[in-house]
Amino acid sequence: MASIRILGTGGTIASRSAGPGGLVAEDRTDDLIRTLSRRHTVTVRDIMVSGSYLLQLSDLRTIAQAARNAVLDSTVDGVVITHGTDTMEETAFLLDLVHGSPKPVVFTGSRRPADAAAPDGPQNLEEAVEAAASPELRGTGVLVSFAGKIRSARGLFLASTVAADPFAGGTEVAHFIGDSLHVTARPLRPSPMRMPSEEFDQARVSIIDCALGTDTGLFTYAVHAGADAVVLAGTGLGNAGPGFVEAVQDAVRGGCFVVLSSRVPFGPVVPTYGAGGGVDLVRAGAIPSGDLKPSQARILAALLTSQPATPEQIHRVLTAAPGRQGGQSG
Repeated sequence: MASIRILGTGGTIASRSAGPGGLVAEDRTDDLIRTLSRRHTVTVRDIMVSGSYLLQLSDLRTIAQAARNAVLDSTVDGVVITHGTDTMEETAFLLDLVHGSPKPVVFTGSRRPADAAAPDGPQNLEEAVEAAASPELRGTGVLVSFAGKIRSARGLFLASTVAADPFAGGTEVAHFIGDSLHVTARPLRPSPMRMPSEEFDQARVSIIDCALGTDTGLFTYAVHAGADAVVLAGTGLGNAGPGFVEAVQDAVRGGCFVVLSSRVPFGPVVPTYGAGGGVDLVRAGAIPSGDLKPSQARILAALLTSQPATPEQIHRVLTAAPGRQGGQSG
């Protein structure tokens, strides 16, 4: 029997129908654990009760600190965080960046609200607790457990608005077969970064979509409005249209970091094309995001620029993408 701390933040798993007003997060963590099988000792703490679409960077820092305090508690073996799916990929990734303990931190949530005829939250929470309690998952960092699958936080993204198993990307670390947890891989863990400071709350990092025909107007506005960094959601391998090379060059000269990502769900940024494409954008000063998609590249940029970091440090962190280490099923 393990000792698991559950930290509640809200989300659909804590939401109920308010009639014409839509779903509203209102359940406390004590309400969520009523159906748990109690195979492990569970303690709870409510950090906030909110839809994850409402969260700010300051809220992510609050969640990160609460998770840090939980893993530092010698009586705690693992941590579960309930969270909305809208922005789970951002919060989980931030915690993964700064998580240095071998104790598992596992995010979960639901697609159906607490008052649905057949809510999925109870089963997801049950599985997340089992994952956080598993000795085999020690040292695997921050994970997301949903619909019987457990994935690494890095590389994870919300791939469906309605599916019961909505996430894709990352490394599938384990899965459930019935009530049995089978571990299939162990992500290679980089050294943890420093915890976010109060400066992180005010970090200004914009994501600019480089879709076909997009001009540089929004990019230039973000830079002139005081952005600390801008993430380009490029096309394909990491490309942008006419005018972006010159705009990136001006931004970098002015002290604004530019990160080149891709809108493509899978695969890394690989600068390949000239004539204003990824090769020229990198020559102009854009830093390729490696395997990080725009939402997670933005969180990393916010953390780095708030510390602060040099362009060389940002480039080193972005290009040091951890891989995966195969493991035996258990």
